[in-house]
Amino acid sequence: MKRTTLFLTIFVLALVAVRGVAAAPQHQGSATLTGVVLGPDDKPVPHAAVTYQSSGGNAPHAVHADAHGRFTISQLRADNYDMRASGKGVFSEWEKNITVRKGRTKNVTLRLIYAKEIPKAYAKAKPQQ
Repeated sequence: MKRTTLFLTIFVLALVAVRGVAAAPQHQGSATLTGVVLGPDDKPVPHAAVTYQSSGGNAPHAVHADAHGRFTISQLRADNYDMRASGKGVFSEWEKNITVRKGRTKNVTLRLIYAKEIPKAYAKAKPQQ
């Protein structure tokens, strides 16, 4: 009788432990996108906005670069993503189909390009005469 009770107790504890592990919250993903945003002058753009979404157009999100123009997006699902950046009134082209794989880090450089008119933030001041 004691052996049966001990066996059932161990069995129930093992079952509870296995269910507890299975019920633990799973991370949304384990892929990471990192990169830098460069301005038309090839200098990093501080606090630039970086917009990204899956290539299917699902779940658009945005992050901001740090003071050195660098950004990190972690916990992504393995998928293809489209990204673009903006800062000081200038945008980058959409970078399409950036593939991220589970457990990997993908590095991206987003370059802002001039529009038809140069934003004042990038226009150099005229030298005083």
